[in-house]
Amino acid sequence: MPSFPKVKTWRSEKWLRAVAELPCVLCEREGMTQAAHRNYGKSMGMKTDDCWTAALCVACHADLDSGKDLDREQRRSVMDAAILDTLVELVRAGKVKVA
Repeated sequence: MPSFPKVKTWRSEKWLRAVAELPCVLCEREGMTQAAHRNYGKSMGMKTDDCWTAALCVACHADLDSGKDLDREQRRSVMDAAILDTLVELVRAGKVKVA
């Protein structure tokens, strides 16, 4: 069986701070935002790269993680859309620039 090189997970406190400074991309609440990691794509107990984060308030983050109102595929779909919205907001806020 071929072995594949282990890919190091990308970490950036600066990125996480920039995401957390945005309003929640789901409800627009300000001041309680977290950088919420995508909950799939890695093994148990491991988080995805920090660039796979969404700006979510505490309540929206908990709602997506608990899964009370949405099934797994719906939660994944909402999270993926939130990550894309976060990227757009980071660019619009001038926090992401092309060198």
